[in-house]
Amino acid sequence: MPSPTKDGRPFRIAIVGGGIGGLFCTLAIHHHCSAAGVTTKIDVYEQASQYKEIGAGVGVGINAARLVHKLGIGDKLNAVAGHRTGVWITFRRFDNSEDIVTVPVNDNQTIRQAPCARTDLLDLLRETVEERDAATLHTKKACRNVEDLGDTIRLSFADSTTAEADLVIACDGIHSAVRNQFVVDKPVFSGQIAYRGVIPIASLPNWPFPSYSVAWLAKHRHLLVFPISRNEQLNIVAFVTKAEGEVADVRESWTSICDRKDVEMDFAGFDGPAQDVINSMPEQPSKWKLNDRKPLDRWHYMNGKVILLGDAAHAMLPHLGAGAGQAMEDGWLLGRALSERLSASTNPHFESLESTAHLYQSVRLPRAQKTQATSRAAGNTYEMQSEDMLDKTFEECIPIIAERTRERMKWVWEEDLDAAYEKARDGPEAVSGEIAADGKHSAKSDGTAREQTAVSIEAQ
Repeated sequence: MPSPTKDGRPFRIAIVGGGIGGLFCTLAIHHHCSAAGVTTKIDVYEQASQYKEIGAGVGVGINAARLVHKLGIGDKLNAVAGHRTGVWITFRRFDNSEDIVTVPVNDNQTIRQAPCARTDLLDLLRETVEERDAATLHTKKACRNVEDLGDTIRLSFADSTTAEADLVIACDGIHSAVRNQFVVDKPVFSGQIAYRGVIPIASLPNWPFPSYSVAWLAKHRHLLVFPISRNEQLNIVAFVTKAEGEVADVRESWTSICDRKDVEMDFAGFDGPAQDVINSMPEQPSKWKLNDRKPLDRWHYMNGKVILLGDAAHAMLPHLGAGAGQAMEDGWLLGRALSERLSASTNPHFESLESTAHLYQSVRLPRAQKTQATSRAAGNTYEMQSEDMLDKTFEECIPIIAERTRERMKWVWEEDLDAAYEKARDGPEAVSGEIAADGKHSAKSDGTAREQTAVSIEAQ
């Protein structure tokens, strides 16, 4: 394979963060660059002592599942996933479980929705990285900062060690240390907390619904369950709207716990099947403060040598079940763009790392930010907290919820990512991304402001 660097060595990529986004990005870059005949050396730096997801379930939607299949591990994904039996979620009244609206999915095909235990999905990605020798995996490497050395980047870690790379991809989440070096902002409280837990489905022998994917909705509260782990386990997320003063002691951490009586009190009055779920939760479920971030209009820095991905670029609330999938979409298209840059494409988008990073951003930012905004809007709808629902009764809100929910997921699932990428790469505005003297992209090559306006409108 030819080398893409001047001195004949492989192109060095440092991926900061070994979660789902980081490991999927690793596999996508390896996949695309191998197909293009390009040599790379990828190092993944995980701050924890092992590659392990703490938490419960994760929704892998159809778009993200399609990408996993393109990597050649779709059958393994299906083998560890739950099965929704034709239902994305059936939304039901909290007081009597009557149907409000049911959103169907076709999950009898090979490529289908794949709700997973986070640990099962991460194990699949890690094992594939190791089997394919796609990267060197490091642990106990908390990145503290990055430094521009001109042609390369130096990473400094909490253990006082350093490393050098040609490209750094920050996949280190909503509290990204890399992002924080370039952007001064803080997580934004959503107005909600979530109780989480996982229980055996066998502990609910009298389940009355055709699917285990159910959400009970009430004013200020909603309870969501869906199957994971080959339909052996039920993932539970119980959302409650709270004033920020009420949750000052609640952290955004999987290790933050509470007593189950807190859940029982917040969900008093819910119907029998919902109570059965709550009563089966662990004695000390996790309690999570739900945050996202304001939209970020720039995802790359240091002349394209530092790129943000996943929650580091677009942290979002969980109400569409799309956070992990959006990180996977990032990784897939970034892998495509890098493979073309490193294989000496003559397309002007790949003249430099910065123009390559800008192509990635221009394709992914509008869609990710629309998902980010719509996730927040969906949560407000489910809890009847949107501006036009606040003064309405529960009964008055029901038809509004049904109308908004039926159409919301179509654009999330139906996007043709590769077609969107190819259109941006080959379209009439295929410029390299003009960089002004202040280091910012010109309006001609960066439609971010225009797209952000569209996001705010479409997310309503």
